[in-house]
Amino acid sequence: MKKISFVIPCYRSEHTIAHVAAEIDAKMKTLTQYQYDIILVNDCSPDNTMGTIRRLCGENSHIIGIGFAKNFGQHAALMAGLRHSDGDYVVCLDDDGQTPADEVDKLLDKLEEGYDAVYAKYEHKHHSAFRNLGSKVNELMARVMLEKPDNLYVSSYFAVKRFVVEDMIQYENSYPYVIGLVLRATGNITNVVVNHRDREEGVSGYTLKKLFGLWFNGFTAFSVKPLRIATCFGGFCAILGFLYGIYTIIKRLVNPNVPMGFSSTMAAIVFFGGMIMLMLGLIGEYIGRIYISLNNSPQYVIREKLNFVQGNMGHTNRE
Repeated sequence: MKKISFVIPCYRSEHTIAHVAAEIDAKMKTLTQYQYDIILVNDCSPDNTMGTIRRLCGENSHIIGIGFAKNFGQHAALMAGLRHSDGDYVVCLDDDGQTPADEVDKLLDKLEEGYDAVYAKYEHKHHSAFRNLGSKVNELMARVMLEKPDNLYVSSYFAVKRFVVEDMIQYENSYPYVIGLVLRATGNITNVVVNHRDREEGVSGYTLKKLFGLWFNGFTAFSVKPLRIATCFGGFCAILGFLYGIYTIIKRLVNPNVPMGFSSTMAAIVFFGGMIMLMLGLIGEYIGRIYISLNNSPQYVIREKLNFVQGNMGHTNRE
């Protein structure tokens, strides 16, 4: 009998995570061909999310609880859950109830058909305008930087086979980006349409700062295209500067009375100086992340585990 491991990163979800777990339990009772467990990873939430996880673990032996020592982000929480999973299929979803756990059979059916990974696709998303904008930028970044197929929609609700998980957890650098890890492991990916619900309570934990951090993780961890784009743009600006210099010399020779433009010179200096600083900052971002990775900074640090049997599941990054 195949086993399904559900991995759920938890942050500010003390009032919602119990509903999600109950929905999974109810659905899996109808899918009797599968065994299952639920891995709840508390990303050092400031509310009583860990207390709710402790209660759920005490009530349900199917639930495994993991508590971080500090906030490491959603993707680090996903990596911790993946390392502690042992299911033939692993399903990742949100803790707020917006991703419909009762439609997990749609994702599992696609895996049974032979796909290696399945992403849920929403016809109508119930996010705020800011979150929808962030999703669109993330989608564009994945397509341009990570060579994601144009017709593939990626979301936080997805299912993958065991061999994909085994490849993903080999990545131990400090800045994990789960979408990039899936795309790196396989190209045999498809979408399945599911409903997207209204948030039960609260607001998204993704601030503008966190979204920028997520985008930087994506293209600095798995792509050197930004450096190539910077190089090409630098070459283009150099050609423009050279052509403008030729134009200025010819104009001066044709009409010696033409005044030399201080304003245009300063504008060019400011523009090219700004571009140089931007490119140096981008290079510095890559170098800084290399430095942090060489220092073996952990993806996460685990303070607490509940209902976890050592030896039955994967290793952890730092405990």
